[in-house]
Amino acid sequence: MVTERVDCVKKMKRDLPILLLGALIQAVGICNIHAMSPITEGGVLGMTLLLFHWTGLSPAISSVVLNAVCYLYGISRLGKPFLIRSAVASAAYAVFYLMVEPYAPLFPFLLTSPLLCAVAGALFVGIGAGLCVLAGGATSGDDAIAMGLSSRFGCDIRIVYFVSDMSVLLLSLSYISFSRIVWSLLTVLLSGEIIGLMQRFRRKAV
Repeated sequence: MVTERVDCVKKMKRDLPILLLGALIQAVGICNIHAMSPITEGGVLGMTLLLFHWTGLSPAISSVVLNAVCYLYGISRLGKPFLIRSAVASAAYAVFYLMVEPYAPLFPFLLTSPLLCAVAGALFVGIGAGLCVLAGGATSGDDAIAMGLSSRFGCDIRIVYFVSDMSVLLLSLSYISFSRIVWSLLTVLLSGEIIGLMQRFRRKAV
């Protein structure tokens, strides 16, 4: 038992820099690209925006509830170490977001083109979330669901991301124009591919 705890602490120390880096990259991308451009997201983030539009419920409230449900599912499939890593990643993401928010946009040249926003946003989110997945954690609930379902059914995580993101984007057509959804679809597909590739690397490393 003692040996297991020591190993757990060592793994956490090893994974902590990766979690923090992933949270930082994702926070910079969401704050400086997604929040500044007419592009929505899939998963939990997109669902909170959808609920806000139709019910007026603040994303600050809906995100807590949705993420909590997703994390509960994640811990049932991936265990306590996952929950600890996800808590660290989520807290770090929030702190980093608050730190960079006063300086946004840091990349104003990207905001001149929807294509640039879509590609750059996908890189930031995909690499950031992918690093957290690589370290066994998640910054948001949809990452937890994707990791849990991928583990449960042995399927590629990219398939889970695609289904969940497409569902949210289709629902978002109720208040977002088709042209905006096209660019949003591009960014979620690219970010899902990046996360999937990084998860495959994690499996090979284990």
